[in-house]
Amino acid sequence: MLNKELIVRGAPQEYLCQVGAWDTLPVHLERRGLKNVLIVRGDASWQVAKAKFPALPDVTATFETYNGASTYEERNRLVAIMKTNNMDAIIAVGGGKVADVSKATAAVLRLLVIILPTLASTCAAYTPLSVMYDEEGAMIRYDVFASSNALLLIDPEMILDSPKELLVAGIGDTLAKWYEADVIIQSLPTKSVEIEIAHIAAKMCHDNLLNYSEEALLAMDKQELNEAFVKIIETNILVGGMVGGFGDDYGRCAGAHSIHDALTMVPETHHLLHGNKVAYGILVQLVIENRWDEIERLLPFYTKLGLPTSLNDMGLATLADETLIAVSERATEPHETIHMMPGEMTPTVVLNAMKKLEDSMATKRVNK
Repeated sequence: MLNKELIVRGAPQEYLCQVGAWDTLPVHLERRGLKNVLIVRGDASWQVAKAKFPALPDVTATFETYNGASTYEERNRLVAIMKTNNMDAIIAVGGGKVADVSKATAAVLRLLVIILPTLASTCAAYTPLSVMYDEEGAMIRYDVFASSNALLLIDPEMILDSPKELLVAGIGDTLAKWYEADVIIQSLPTKSVEIEIAHIAAKMCHDNLLNYSEEALLAMDKQELNEAFVKIIETNILVGGMVGGFGDDYGRCAGAHSIHDALTMVPETHHLLHGNKVAYGILVQLVIENRWDEIERLLPFYTKLGLPTSLNDMGLATLADETLIAVSERATEPHETIHMMPGEMTPTVVLNAMKKLEDSMATKRVNK
C-alpha cells in the first residue's frame, strides 16, 4: 500500500497542439462565456508572440507584462489587477514562469487559467501547480492546485522560433521524469494503475528524448517543422506533465530536482536555465544510486546536446566548500523530494556524490 494520498491531476480540461492553435482562442473564450480577461506576457518572448496572437474583438482584453519571476509578490499584484477590473479569466503567454505565476493568480481567485506557451522548456503549461520563488531567486516550494488548467493551446511553429538552448534545457528537465519516477516507483511494494500510467509516461519521456532530440534540434536550426520536433515539444509538455499528473508525489520529483532546488540558493546559479541544473541533478542522483553505467550511457547524449555534466560545465567550479556544504544541506531538508528515494539521504551523501561526479568528469576531460 502507498504511505500517502495519491490524487490524479491528469491533464488540462482541454488541450490542442497544432499549427494555428492560437487562432482558436476566440472560439474557446466564447464557449466559456469569458468577456473580460487579463493577458499576462513576458517581455522578450512577446516580441515574437504578438504577431501570432489573435485579435479578440468580442472580449475586453488587458495586457500586462509580468515582472520576470514567479513570486508571491507578483502573484498578489496580478490578483489585485484582476479584482479591481472584475476580470473573469487569466491568459498566460510565454514560458514556465509566466504560466506558474498566472496559475497561482487564478487559484487565489478561483478563476480559469488559459496558457499559450512560447517555449517547451518545462511541463509548466500542462500541470496544475506553480513553482514559487522568493525575491532573490531562490526556490521556496511548489503549490498544487485543486483545479486543472482550463485550456492549453500549443502552436509548434511558435516554439520552433524560440531559443534553441531553452528547448535543450526542456529536454534536460523532462529526462529527469524517468530517473526520478523510476527510482521511486521501483521501490514500491505494490503499484496502483495510476502509478503504472506514470511509469509508462516516464519511460516514454526517456525514449522519445533519446530517439528524437537531435532531429528536433536540427529542425530548429533549419526553421523547418518536422515530426520529431512536434514529438519533442509534446514530450516535454504533455508526456512530462502526465508523469506527475498520474503519479502525484510518486512520479513528480526525487533527487535531481532536490539538487536543482538547492542550487537556486546560490546567486551564481541564477543565470543558469532550470533544465540545465536539473540535468546536472540527474547525474548526481545516479551517483547516489551508484549507477555509473547509466551515467556512461547518458554522457554521449549530454555532450551532443550541450547539457552540463558537472559544476565545471556550469561555470561553478570555484564554488567554495562551505557553499557546497550548504547546497547539500538544502537538498536534504526534510521537505525535499530526495527523501522519496530509498535509503537515508543526508547532506554527506549528497556532498560526496557531487564531489565524486566532479572528480569523474575532471578525469574524463584530462583523458580526452
